[in-house]
Amino acid sequence: MAIVERALTGVGFSCRRMAFGGIENLYARRGNGGSNLCFAGHTDVVPPGDETGWRHPPFEAALEGGTLHGRGAADMKSAIACFIAAASRRQAQGSISLLITGDEEGEAEHGTKAVVAALQAQGEHIDHCLVGEPTSSARLGDMIKIGRRGSVSAGIVVEGVQGHVAYPDRAANPAPVLVRYLTAVQARVLDEGHPGFQPSNLEITSIDIGNPAGNVIPARASARLNIRFNPAHTGASLSAWLRDQGEAAGKGFKGEVTVTPRVSGEAFLTAPGEFTALVASTVEAVTGVKPELSTSGGTSDARFIRALCPVVEFGLVGASMHKVDEHVAVEDVHTLTDVYERLIGDYFAAISG
Repeated sequence: MAIVERALTGVGFSCRRMAFGGIENLYARRGNGGSNLCFAGHTDVVPPGDETGWRHPPFEAALEGGTLHGRGAADMKSAIACFIAAASRRQAQGSISLLITGDEEGEAEHGTKAVVAALQAQGEHIDHCLVGEPTSSARLGDMIKIGRRGSVSAGIVVEGVQGHVAYPDRAANPAPVLVRYLTAVQARVLDEGHPGFQPSNLEITSIDIGNPAGNVIPARASARLNIRFNPAHTGASLSAWLRDQGEAAGKGFKGEVTVTPRVSGEAFLTAPGEFTALVASTVEAVTGVKPELSTSGGTSDARFIRALCPVVEFGLVGASMHKVDEHVAVEDVHTLTDVYERLIGDYFAAISG
C-alpha cells in the first residue's frame, strides 16, 4: 500500500489510507469535478502453496523470457500497476479514482466492503467502476465480467452421544444424520440457469468425524458446503432452506443439528448498456479481440462496489491465478495498460462528455 500511495501521489492523486480490522486499504482521487471513473483492485494474494514447485521465488517478481513470474502477477497486482501507469499517461476531463483494498482473498469484511460503506457515509460519489480482476480466459480481451453469481457457505454440526457400537441404544450416532442431511441438499436441482447466468450449484467441501476407533459411535460429525447461486435465489432464501433441511434431518434424533449459513455476496448483473458497450469496444479496439460479456467464475469485490455504481471487470488472463508458478506475459501487461489508458479517454469523451 505504501508503494501504491507513493506512485499515485507522484502523479497527482490525493490518497486516503483507510484501515479496518487491521487491514490496509487506500482510496485515491485526482480531480474534484465531473464524472468519477474508478479503477478497483486488491493487493492481497493467496498463500504460495508448495514453494519448491515454483520456478522462481513467489514474491520476487522474476522476469524470464517475456514472462513475469510471482504470486499476484495475474491476480491482481499487475492490474493495479496498469491502473497507475494508465492514469499517469492520461489526464481526464473529470475525476479518476482508485479503490485499492487488502482483504479480497480473505474474509472480505475489512477490505472493499468496509471501504464502500465508509465512502457512502462520507458522500463520495463514483459514477462507474472497472475492477481489474483477471477476467480473460484464453487470451487477453476475450472476456469481460458484467455480473457474478452469489455465494453462501454453511457449516453443519451434528452433536450426538458417544457409545459402544454394540449398544446403539445407549448412544446417538450423528453420522447417519449428517449423511441424511447432505444427501437431501445434494439431491435438489437448484435451477436450470437464469438469463445471463450459469445454473446454481451446491458443493460439499468437507466431511469430518475424526473417529479413530472402529468400535465407537462418535459424538460429533460435521461438514461444510458452498452454494454459488444466480438471481433465481437470494442468500436469505437459500440460508433458510439449509436450516430447514437441518430440522428435517434431525427429526427423531436424540442429539442436536446446527446449520450456520454465511452469505458472502448476492448475485448481481450490470445490465448491458452504454458503459458495458464502451468497455467492450475499447477492449476490442486495443486487443483486436471481441470480448464475451460473462457472469461466470467465482465472487469478486465487484459484489460490494455495485452498491456505489455500475461495475464491470476486465483484466489479464487468469489461467495461472492461485496456482504454483503464477505468471503473466509482459506483453499483456503493456497491452492492458493501453486498454485502461484508452478507456479513460473514451469514457470522458463519451459517457462523461
